[in-house]
Amino acid sequence: MNTYFPLFINIKEKDILVFGGGNIATRRIKAMLPYGACIRIIAPEISEELQQLAEQNGNLILDYRKYKLSELQKPDFVLAATNDEKVNQTIFRECRHKGILVNVASNRELCDFYFPGVVQQGDITVGITANGKNHKKAAEVTEQIRKLLG
Repeated sequence: MNTYFPLFINIKEKDILVFGGGNIATRRIKAMLPYGACIRIIAPEISEELQQLAEQNGNLILDYRKYKLSELQKPDFVLAATNDEKVNQTIFRECRHKGILVNVASNRELCDFYFPGVVQQGDITVGITANGKNHKKAAEVTEQIRKLLG
């Protein structure tokens, strides 16, 4: 198991491709939207919440269909959050082959990066991770820091 280096990046106007439109994709997209990313979601079914967000935000594009092999044209990074593990693994392999950073939501071993718990208060931004091992503990620490920064 790798330990991940914390890195803060500017994702404003970065092209992010998300495969999957369910709960996990929804949470992660909601975390990225305030930072100005251009996010395209590819999924045959997309949550009602994401549909509503897309109506309000021009940086969120919905594409109602399944993943097609070899369709990646070099986005800045990819999130694979489908409910089909074989599809997620295929997306991972294609990203690796093309040198695209990828996060497979269902398998921490197939992640170039993790989505941290984020606390932002004014000019202070804190990211929290448990290196993919204990999401509950990371969420608890995130909440403690949120209260501390109040």
